[in-house]
Amino acid sequence: MRERRAPVILGFPREYPPDDTERRLPDVAAARALLGVRSAPFDALFSQLRRVLAPLLRDDADRALVDRTQAAATLGYARLALRHGRLGRDFHPYHNEAHILDLCGSRLDRLLHTIGPGRLPLRSWCALILFGACHDLRQREAPRLIDGVGANERASWEEAERILATCGFDAQQDESLRIALELAIAGSTFDARPHIAQTLNAADLVHSGGALAARLDPVLDARRSGWRTDARIVAALPLALIAADIDTANVGESFARFAAGGENLCREREMLAGRALDAGESALPVLAFLGSGQDRFFFELHRFHSEAGLAAFGAGKDANAPRLKALSMGMRARLALAGPPHSGEEVIAAYRTTVEEIVG
Repeated sequence: MRERRAPVILGFPREYPPDDTERRLPDVAAARALLGVRSAPFDALFSQLRRVLAPLLRDDADRALVDRTQAAATLGYARLALRHGRLGRDFHPYHNEAHILDLCGSRLDRLLHTIGPGRLPLRSWCALILFGACHDLRQREAPRLIDGVGANERASWEEAERILATCGFDAQQDESLRIALELAIAGSTFDARPHIAQTLNAADLVHSGGALAARLDPVLDARRSGWRTDARIVAALPLALIAADIDTANVGESFARFAAGGENLCREREMLAGRALDAGESALPVLAFLGSGQDRFFFELHRFHSEAGLAAFGAGKDANAPRLKALSMGMRARLALAGPPHSGEEVIAAYRTTVEEIVG
């Protein structure tokens, strides 16, 4: 009998083979050997997830699914820690292993406690865990959108697919989960206007438009005709919306965490642009990013696309809105008194001081 291959949904050409990080960490054993005691935060997070999801575990097959999910998420966590995190040499201030802890930890926990574990089937929760661990695996691909899906997202999906295979996910048994994960990772792309799309790096994309998840229908129309009669794909689309809401739920976290995330993303953007934060060349870009750019992202470009995401994080965003306005006005006033900033670090210092005043 021929082995059944995993279904092709979006059908992008394979362009992103394993890199040095993937070759160095080919499996979970290698990942755990690298992480050592550094795996403790992720292991603790997953123990909590197992407790919350326990009512959904009906049999050994369900328990095996959670085991596979933990293995795959651990491998994704270790690879990001090595590639762009604290265990490697190309540290990204925002897209590192701490981002995985945020998504799979506090944000997923809030969603679970808001809507209840019974609101979604076990496979959907596992897909969301894997999304949190794998959607940002690649951050250094040359920017190139294909039908709205970013290069980093396509590369991350290709690697995630290899992780699934390595960790024992089956093309037939786990078909619905695999489809949901592919669409969720594609949908996490932030839309960039066509005339500037080729100039944007990963951090720029976060501030350039809304999540593609809300516009996956035309992407599927272009790449897979007749998809609306495929129940697997139709069922996966609502989960892609929830995944996108988790990814951008920083807007609903405590204001101090939201502001710190904005600073980290700004630092990453300047690093990727090759601008030194202690140099004059970074002053205006940092001011634009932490000022009007952050305002535009929060008030114009961001929105929650699922009822679940809105229920879990909407109140937090509403509470942060006046604080962000106060931050923007306070930072501008502080810089106006001090005179034009001489570097990005000066802008960040004013930003931090103003945040401290607001949060008390």
